[in-house]
Amino acid sequence: MDESGIDEALTEIGVGVLSMAADGVPYGVPLSFGYDGEDHLYFLFLGPSTELRKVAYAEQSDRVSFTAFDVEPDGSWRSVIVEGPLERITPKRWDAAREALADNAYESDLFEAYEIQENPNVWALEIEDRSGRAVGQD
Repeated sequence: MDESGIDEALTEIGVGVLSMAADGVPYGVPLSFGYDGEDHLYFLFLGPSTELRKVAYAEQSDRVSFTAFDVEPDGSWRSVIVEGPLERITPKRWDAAREALADNAYESDLFEAYEIQENPNVWALEIEDRSGRAVGQD
């Protein structure tokens, strides 16, 4: 898949699996994401977990990968894998993150209700490597 196909997939799919590791233990979590159209994916960590496992793994992972994919009823499919460092954003970056999440995240209405905090639980993956594959797609 070429760069434009990868950008199109990241813009259209809106959900995937973030893979992290801490102390040699892998952890993959399905998440909705926003894509800024250039080099960042944004994730809002929400949920009832009191132990905040996602945050613990994110803080300990030097490099993460994210896989987004979709499968059509005719059996055709496409997938994109991106890799890079993951960091918690500062309030100064909230507008860019909110825009990206609102544009293409799955269930983006959740983000409208999310209030900016002193330390928002929004994370940015800086895309350093990307690849994509499509099978049976036009």
